[in-house]
Amino acid sequence: MKNSIAVQAFLALGQESRLNIFRLIVQKGDLGLTPGQIIEKLGIPNATLSFHLKELVQADLLLVERQSRNLIYRPNAGLVEELSGFLLENCCGGVVCTPVKTIKKVK
Repeated sequence: MKNSIAVQAFLALGQESRLNIFRLIVQKGDLGLTPGQIIEKLGIPNATLSFHLKELVQADLLLVERQSRNLIYRPNAGLVEELSGFLLENCCGGVVCTPVKTIKKVK
């Protein structure tokens, strides 16, 4: 993955409302959500939601499909997987990571 693609996605997710919208849509997976459903869940004004959805679509994080009179927004699972791989690509020097146990300090 090119750094520029990752940066564009992370910049889009770097705004709290967009992150909340994206996380809500990801929860629905392939079913997706309409703008009306998103407004109902998050209480974001229509014009504001439209702006944020446009930003997420331009960053390729969301896919949009017209079904009759509705727009359905779904996560771009391929890009999400690529971003995860990109972030973890050099993790632990290329070897399988093992969870680190938290050591509590004794007072």
